[in-house]
Amino acid sequence: MIHQHDLSEKNNLEISRAFKALKINKILRFANIRKSEGFSAAYLFQLLIILVFENKNLYRLLDSAKGKDRPQKDSYYRFLKQPTFAWRRFLAALSLNVIQSFTGLTSDKRVKVLIVDDSLFSRSRSKKVELLARVFDHVTGKMVKGFSMLTLGWSDGHSFVPVDFDMLSSVQDKLRLSEIDERIDKRTHGFKRRQDALQQRPDSVYKMVKSALESGILADYILMDSWFTNEPMIKRMLDFDLDVIGMVKNQKQRYEFGGVWYSLPELRGKLKASDFNDVIGQIHVKTKSGIKVKLVFIKNRNKRKEWLALLCTDMAITAAEVVRIYGMRWDIEVFFKASKSLLKLAKEFQGRSFDMTIAHTTIVFTRFIILQWIHRQHTDHRTFGELFYDFCDEVKQVDFVDSLKSLLEIISEIKNSVSQQANKLVLRLLDNWIQTQPSHIRHLLGLLVCES
Repeated sequence: MIHQHDLSEKNNLEISRAFKALKINKILRFANIRKSEGFSAAYLFQLLIILVFENKNLYRLLDSAKGKDRPQKDSYYRFLKQPTFAWRRFLAALSLNVIQSFTGLTSDKRVKVLIVDDSLFSRSRSKKVELLARVFDHVTGKMVKGFSMLTLGWSDGHSFVPVDFDMLSSVQDKLRLSEIDERIDKRTHGFKRRQDALQQRPDSVYKMVKSALESGILADYILMDSWFTNEPMIKRMLDFDLDVIGMVKNQKQRYEFGGVWYSLPELRGKLKASDFNDVIGQIHVKTKSGIKVKLVFIKNRNKRKEWLALLCTDMAITAAEVVRIYGMRWDIEVFFKASKSLLKLAKEFQGRSFDMTIAHTTIVFTRFIILQWIHRQHTDHRTFGELFYDFCDEVKQVDFVDSLKSLLEIISEIKNSVSQQANKLVLRLLDNWIQTQPSHIRHLLGLLVCES
């Protein structure tokens, strides 16, 4: 009988290969994610990664035939609620490992960007979750219970890798429904993550970008939506020598152009729109603090009578290039959608501990990173390593042989069209030239001459 492999077994095999290739077990030890007894932390972590591909929740999986030899529920929950685990260090090391592998597959001229954005981490049915707060949902326009998941990601236009995140509560005491558990040791990584949850968004973005760049992640631009594209944030990013491309809201801000201060609509009025191009035009201006920026006005595809404005601090690139690069920001929106709809973000575990929230989110981010790595391995031929380059050399060799053959055919036609004395002269010169070549080329030329 032929052994039948179901889809989950194939997925588990792919995940296991990714764990070995990316050295995830080593990264877990580096982040102090380990256990002193019982099942190893690496074993529990891999089971939690695979859980989403079993099409069952943890209770149903342990209650099925596959759960007989696996750890019980308490082992998973104790693992997720451990405040001493450095989940931020783990995610940073894993993302750096994957990004470096992707960078080796692309040209140095390819644009690489950091993307920052936030998304709602909903806990609408919860009451006593640690640091739970009422946050604004931009989709519904209402205040809901949960967290604001501020995320920093990296993209090269082909693959997106989440680098870091902060699960932000509210800085206003009246909007927080629960406070920090007083039993948490203030020396642990878990307490530091709780402190990060109470900071302002600009401060959180600054710390995440600084940590990512110091770890060795390379990027040419940072992409932001209109909420983050403001003058203080631009100043902070320029301190890192990181150019900014972001959407600008039509508010009260003014820009200096020709010694006069204008609003966005007034600057838009100085440009003539084309009927055949989505890019209306660009204009170089200065902010209040003297920062030189480029404003690119484009048509709103959803409302053709309206326009949008992009701000860029790199004055050298064209308006079309600004629009193309900013389009890479959509990668983080796809990531948010995939994490919530497919990878069960905020749905898989409903614990009250803030440590469980951080651990669960890191596990979901790890799933996405692994899937991106597997996808790149199956779609990018350069992941074949030396086999790919040997094949390229072979193709070049075939082109070289065809070119030489066509050259000798031309010489043969010339030889046949001249007199006998000139014919002998051409053959003698050709033979002398062949004898001066290396042995492997003489062999190749000899075969080509015989064929001609």
